[in-house]
Amino acid sequence: MSNNLNKKRIVILGAGESGAGAAVLAKDKGFDVFVSDFGAIADKYKNLLNSENIEWEEGGHTMDRILMADEVIKSPGIADTTPVMQKVLSKNIPVISEIEFAGRYTDAKMICITGSNGKTTTTLLTYHILSRAGIDVGLAGNVGKSLALQVARQPHQYYVIELSSFQLDNMYDFKANIAVILNITPDHLDRYDYKMQNYVNAKFRILQNMTPADAFIYWKDDPVVSAQLKHIKTEATLYPFTANDESECAAYVDAENELIIKTPATSLSMPRADLALNGIHNLYNSMAAGLSACLLNIRKDAIRSALSDFTGVEHRLEAAGTVDGVEWINDSKATNVNSCWYALDSMTKPTVLILGGKDKGNDYSEILPLVKEKVKAIVAMGKDNSKILDFFKDTVDVISDTHSLSDAVEECRRLAKSGDVVLLSPCCASFDLFKSYEDRGRQFKDAVNNLSTQK
Repeated sequence: MSNNLNKKRIVILGAGESGAGAAVLAKDKGFDVFVSDFGAIADKYKNLLNSENIEWEEGGHTMDRILMADEVIKSPGIADTTPVMQKVLSKNIPVISEIEFAGRYTDAKMICITGSNGKTTTTLLTYHILSRAGIDVGLAGNVGKSLALQVARQPHQYYVIELSSFQLDNMYDFKANIAVILNITPDHLDRYDYKMQNYVNAKFRILQNMTPADAFIYWKDDPVVSAQLKHIKTEATLYPFTANDESECAAYVDAENELIIKTPATSLSMPRADLALNGIHNLYNSMAAGLSACLLNIRKDAIRSALSDFTGVEHRLEAAGTVDGVEWINDSKATNVNSCWYALDSMTKPTVLILGGKDKGNDYSEILPLVKEKVKAIVAMGKDNSKILDFFKDTVDVISDTHSLSDAVEECRRLAKSGDVVLLSPCCASFDLFKSYEDRGRQFKDAVNNLSTQK
């Protein structure tokens, strides 16, 4: 660190997209910046930090330098239970997220989206609508580029931000102009003392600091969201949506199967059949994105056009190929049980289901009826599959125990017949065998492609 004792010291833990971006913004604002990553820093972020003359370390933490911080900006992936965070918290050093930090330096309109499932699709769809309409918009949070880096070097008038519960945990003064909660189902409970209410509370932090001029968009029929709304107060104006014919909602489907969206700024209708994304979960995603766009008074024709030509999200019910009459589907982004439920609900053929990975306190009973109805075999893929094997042993006729992607794919090929589907929808995080769910999905697609070339 510099010897300038008058500068406020900012320490950034984690040098991924959010950390490196926060470092650049902190440097631009005149802070004394030090970046520390317990693991290895990717070359592109090293190059960025070096080009900005920002000090960094990797492969461990120098605690005496970290504990000199006036404020810590923490990567969302770092749990409070880690040794470095335990020491930081014991010194009562304020800890914030990159989103919180970036929000201090912009007056842009913020469209913020969270939920246990569907938030990436909804975020990208909302960004697609705004971009198509010619809005000056940035994409940030769990997708796109670092919000802090954009605020520092490529500022926009609007930002569409996907927010995880981990990011929301360390947000305090940040304010969304439009907040979206799609749904809340058990996920990441290992980070919340295995208490569902703690996770719910984290999600609802998205409503902090909102005023009556701001909008809260939510799925009316989600039991967890509905229950929480009875116990909290928000000044935000409420915009519920539903798949039912309920005209008191801001978005709904009428008896003629028309999607109706009503806001004070803009209202529109379009045939549900014209939506680019199929399935009930994607109807909700389209409603949330459409409501956000209408609230921003975007032209009706631009909204309809964008809702009808969006191409979807990688690793979310993505076609991976058809081999010998068997359809292979990559739903690697299904890292929790509810997300797998949506995938199974959309299956119309006998299904060989790949489950497994790093369990986050999963309760598989939610998918049990759909497994009984649609799944002919389960292939468990993970370092330790005992929980899955034990839970489903009396549910399906065939259940296989595999510990690598290649073994899992080979077993699926053996079990699946022409007219079947192989569905990778693991219910679990990927970190036991893979770097990320993206890594898992890409390896799966590569393996399927190799099957087709072996024919």
